[in-house]
Amino acid sequence: MVYEGARSIIGPYLATLGASATVVGVVAGAGEFIGYGLRVVTGYAVVRTRHYWTWTIVGYALTVLSVPLIGVTGVLAPALLLYGTERLGKAVRSPAKDTLLSYASASTGRGSAFGVHQALDQTGAVLGPLLLAAILGWRDGDYTLAFGALIIPGILVLALLLWLRHRVPDPLSYEEPLRQRAEQPEPPEAAPTTEHPTSRRLSGKFWLYVAAVGILSGGVASFPLLAFHAQSRGLLTDAQVPILFAAAMLVDGASGLVMGRAYDRFGPRTLVLVPVAAAISVVAFTHDVTLIWVGVAVWGLVNGTLDSTVKAVVSELIPSSARAIAFGWLAFLRGVGLLIAGAVLGFAYDQGTAVVIITALTANVLGLIGLIVVIRKGAA
Repeated sequence: MVYEGARSIIGPYLATLGASATVVGVVAGAGEFIGYGLRVVTGYAVVRTRHYWTWTIVGYALTVLSVPLIGVTGVLAPALLLYGTERLGKAVRSPAKDTLLSYASASTGRGSAFGVHQALDQTGAVLGPLLLAAILGWRDGDYTLAFGALIIPGILVLALLLWLRHRVPDPLSYEEPLRQRAEQPEPPEAAPTTEHPTSRRLSGKFWLYVAAVGILSGGVASFPLLAFHAQSRGLLTDAQVPILFAAAMLVDGASGLVMGRAYDRFGPRTLVLVPVAAAISVVAFTHDVTLIWVGVAVWGLVNGTLDSTVKAVVSELIPSSARAIAFGWLAFLRGVGLLIAGAVLGFAYDQGTAVVIITALTANVLGLIGLIVVIRKGAA
């Protein structure tokens, strides 16, 4: 509710502060790079300290504190800084949070577990924007109140995390029963209780896979840029923009659940849907209101597929001792792709809607080719 609620209105809000499409695109891309790219640093820190709950709680606290302050500033530079701090919170918590989930999903099926996580995550991503739509419908243009209201779910999530930490202080306990059943009684050295340090090395298959994910991410437009287009061209009101985002999150959550199960059955081939759907989603840059809704819904399908399946692949490729590091590098390459997409597509939009559509289509054709090459080589 908190960070997706903020993301649903940050584009139009920055426009009210005088930002151009290029600025919005760069900010959205840079924010995604901070949120994804810096996970490679926090991933190593999580593996080194093994303080999974501490990193998770601190990361969520950064977001909870930053978001309400964005609407208070009323000035572009401080708003951009606080948005970056919110994204930093995501970078701090995500490797630890994903590792916690990978432990908890040891006996449930990785794809299904990450799909369920995505569906529940998107429940909040629907409720947050709908709350802001109601506020902006009641108080038109009052972004201070809209951002400020998100402090309430923020306090609730911190309380929930502290309770969870009390209930399960050692997350490794989820995988321990499975590890014990897998151990062979003789000889003892054939069944070590801890993984060898070399298991933390990331394989060539993993690097090919994350490179493909980075290329795919380069063809996905950011919602702030899509919302900037809809609002600046007078196609949607301030209150309708978060409703549009909520609809996309409904699709995101549903597709995450479905595609997570599809991954368990068909494997990495399910990712071929990403560049195809991302290419279709560029209809959101047209001047037809119906096509905007259709394009953003397809955009939700793209993100749901990426968020539910790419992490599941990593869980299968990498042993538990190195998963936080692997999740960090995966996020870094994805963040680089999103940073490039934000800057390039934002600049292209300022040159004209036809230019941004052609640019996005080209990026997704390249992404599709790269993904097919990786799958044929058996990298995933």
